Amino acid sequence: MKIAVKKLNERAVVPTYGSPFSAGGDLYSAEEKDVTIAPGETVLIGTGLAMEIPEGYVGLVYARSGLATKRGLAPANKVGVIDSDYRGEIKVALYNQSGTVQTVAAGERVAQLVVAPFLHAEYEVKDSLSETVRGEGGFGSTGRK
Repeated sequence: MKIAVKKLNERAVVPTYGSPFSAGGDLYSAEEKDVTIAPGETVLIGTGLAMEIPEGYVGLVYARSGLATKRGLAPANKVGVIDSDYRGEIKVALYNQSGTVQTVAAGERVAQLVVAPFLHAEYEVKDSLSETVRGEGGFGSTGRK
């Protein structure tokens, strides 16, 4: 699959894959300067990229595992959603969940983008739903180890 990418500034880097079997392409900060994020703060990091995600697909922005586990930096919304009709700059809302100030260097990898197909559901209102063994059992209802 080929995805059209538009660089919005000279600092923008087209997503790269860390290995031949990586599901997500790394997104890079295209900010002019390093960005400091205080504990508990969220900052939008621009990638300098706009994309043409094909119809029937979605771009999902996930945390980079090393950034999240080693430095406490992850997308504030946990998973960002880039719809196929969006043509603006892709930005990552990076949240500092650590107890210390973190600095994101200009050009640093800040998240990963997974392009995936999705089903567009048609929601239909009903008076009742089919019965299951689980029924209305919610959080923790299926038991523990």
